[in-house]
Amino acid sequence: MQPSSIDRDAVAGIRTERIDWRFKGLPATTFGATLGEVAERGLDLFADGFVGPLVVLDSAALEHNLATMARWCAQRGVRLAPHGKTTMAPQLFQRQLDLGAWGMTAANASQLRVYRAFGVARVLLANQLLDPAALRWLAAELDADPGFAFSSWVDSVRGVELMTEALRAAAPSRPVDVLVELGAPGGRTGARDRATAVAVAEAVAASPVLRLAGVAGYEGALAHDASTGALSTVDLYVSDLRALTLTLADSGHFDGLTEVIVTAGGSAYFDQVAAAIAGPWPESLPVVPVLRSGAYVTHDDGFYRGISPFGRGAGDAPFRPALRAWAQVTSRPQPDLALLTIGKRDASFDEGLPEPQLLRGKDGTVSPLTDCRVTALNDQHAFLALDRANAVEVGDWIGLGLSHPCTVFDKWQLLPVVDGTVVVDLVRTYF
Repeated sequence: MQPSSIDRDAVAGIRTERIDWRFKGLPATTFGATLGEVAERGLDLFADGFVGPLVVLDSAALEHNLATMARWCAQRGVRLAPHGKTTMAPQLFQRQLDLGAWGMTAANASQLRVYRAFGVARVLLANQLLDPAALRWLAAELDADPGFAFSSWVDSVRGVELMTEALRAAAPSRPVDVLVELGAPGGRTGARDRATAVAVAEAVAASPVLRLAGVAGYEGALAHDASTGALSTVDLYVSDLRALTLTLADSGHFDGLTEVIVTAGGSAYFDQVAAAIAGPWPESLPVVPVLRSGAYVTHDDGFYRGISPFGRGAGDAPFRPALRAWAQVTSRPQPDLALLTIGKRDASFDEGLPEPQLLRGKDGTVSPLTDCRVTALNDQHAFLALDRANAVEVGDWIGLGLSHPCTVFDKWQLLPVVDGTVVVDLVRTYF
């Protein structure tokens, strides 16, 4: 099975968009120029008029992470359909696909429309698609492009009924592929037991407009750390996912298929998922094992740093944090407190607060920053608790590591990609 494709002309067209006041942080001197023109100027973050706060992508770390994950998947015989919701950046989608990604994963119909606007040819929708308007649009998209491969989840008989009703009215020229989603008590969506999942599969078999194409799941909602108990919970779940696949195959639900998709895997436990779904499988069962990790693209300085398989000794070179925020010290109202020009509108805070790492003084010297921490964020301010002897002054710039990249990208329409402090590219997001 070949990797998916993307409309490279559409992606290249991103660089023709003109910069203006809509894109926060960019120098006023760039207004009116295209993204491509600005990317080629070699602008410096601190010498050429950028205004803070800024969030930037480190070019070397980004390339390292992309190549590392692609190599790891290839070595273990699993396909990768990265969850594009992390970045919603077609320029990064293209890089992932160029490195062999099998497809892309979306979470909702609006994201799917972005993917299709840029010609992504194979998409997994890791959700139940029940909205009649979205299903009508999907039916038209499938009819218009015979090369568009699509699958979404189903986890209830009622969901199958709703999809069937909407698609019958839309009358697509080919069935819509669905994957039975297995969940677990305390998890997110997904059938809570094997018997329910089998009933869902039988409902799909009875639908004239749906085709059962495999089994899906998500282990990340079941565990939140790297403790022995958490890892055991994940192992048990992916074992159940595998068992469900074999049960459905034994009942003939995959007869006649040339490919049976079995997919799970966020960015925290993908090593355990790969060990379970990569095989071996019965020779008569043509399983395509697919991981859906997304946050690996930038990794982080928080949640994933503490839980990533590579940080737990799963092999290969560890991912590197590729996101950094820069904010200025705007106030030093008391000896043990500084206020920074960054807040909830700019940085993630749901899985850990920004981590102060670097101090850039007024003379441009950058040094490690210790003995301080961010204790709270307001909409546009960060509270930096200081050691009383700390040399942070009003006007200094603080470089911050960020946790949970999925809630960083959505705050920025345009992200500079940097080599040191020099901008070498610009990445456009579409949330």
